[in-house]
Amino acid sequence: MGERKIGLVATIAVAVVVFGGASAALLIFDPRTTGADALRTGGLAAGSVVALYALWLNDRRRRVEEKRQELDSQRQELDRQRYALEQQRQALEDRRTDQDRDRAADERFARSVELLGNEADQVRVGALHALAGLARNHPDYTQTVLDVLCSYLRRPFDHPKWTIRAGAVDVTDEQQRERTVRQTAAKLLVSLLPTTADADPPRYDLDVAAARLDRFDLSGRVVGTFEAQACWFRHKTNFDGTVFLGKVDLGDATFLHPLRATGTVFRGRTNLHCVRNHAPLSFELAEFHGAVDMQEAHCNAHVSFERASFHTTLDLRRARFDGGVDFRVREPLPSIALYNTEVDTSTDAQVPEGWSFEPLSDVNRARIRAHEVGQNPSHG
Repeated sequence: MGERKIGLVATIAVAVVVFGGASAALLIFDPRTTGADALRTGGLAAGSVVALYALWLNDRRRRVEEKRQELDSQRQELDRQRYALEQQRQALEDRRTDQDRDRAADERFARSVELLGNEADQVRVGALHALAGLARNHPDYTQTVLDVLCSYLRRPFDHPKWTIRAGAVDVTDEQQRERTVRQTAAKLLVSLLPTTADADPPRYDLDVAAARLDRFDLSGRVVGTFEAQACWFRHKTNFDGTVFLGKVDLGDATFLHPLRATGTVFRGRTNLHCVRNHAPLSFELAEFHGAVDMQEAHCNAHVSFERASFHTTLDLRRARFDGGVDFRVREPLPSIALYNTEVDTSTDAQVPEGWSFEPLSDVNRARIRAHEVGQNPSHG
């Protein structure tokens, strides 16, 4: 501010000098010039000095403004760089946090799997709950945890009640404790599956082949593929309202107690090859969207497909129904493959109109025959 005041004073002084000098010079060297003309000319010269100062002052102000804008631009660029560096730092921090969390989850998973081999049943139960908690907190672990739980259920399990023999049996404390642990594993496994009420549920596959399952309840759940060949099912097995998105393999499975699959949806192929049951199997109102293979099934108790719907084929070759059967399925009737398909006519045996029973030489035994359009009578 001081420099500007000094410059202004100096400019005025110079302008006065120029004014006086120009006026005097005209009067001295040009006799024809009047006093008014000399004053006018001196005023123009003085004004030019002031104008030059104003131009210089404006140019200086412009350069100062440009410098200020340049400094603002540099400051904004530094702010952007600082923000980018902060974002990178935060990303690195988040990545480190994720890595630490993943490392902790991996360690927790490994420790829990290791504890599944502990001799104490309460330790194994705690490990199972830890695995389930890990899957709930880290959805990426869900399929892996389900695989571990299925693997635990597939472990050999010697229990005297897993037989078809009736009567009292002796069960050791160790066997009973292991049964409790396995029941916990099955319940936790089911709890990790999505329900049919979930919007766009994820798909998880289960492999419990050759397992011993006790009170297995998948009702209202969504399952991908279900590998359960050679399984033994004890107490009531519940598949009511379950949606199976992939293949269901129950080949060589044994049901010691009832199976309920009312309203169950089978999107993929269903394998009931060589299935055995010693209690009723109910597939009432079920939907079979893939081929159903029930070849060589040996059913000692009632099997019901009442009002079930079949969208492809039903293979019943060499199947035996000794405890009664209900094949009154929904229209349209499925394409049937029949060959030596036998029923015990002394039980409740129901078939759709157009099907018939061909008596055999054995009393109360007959073969199923189907002659409707769309069936395959060559297999009858």
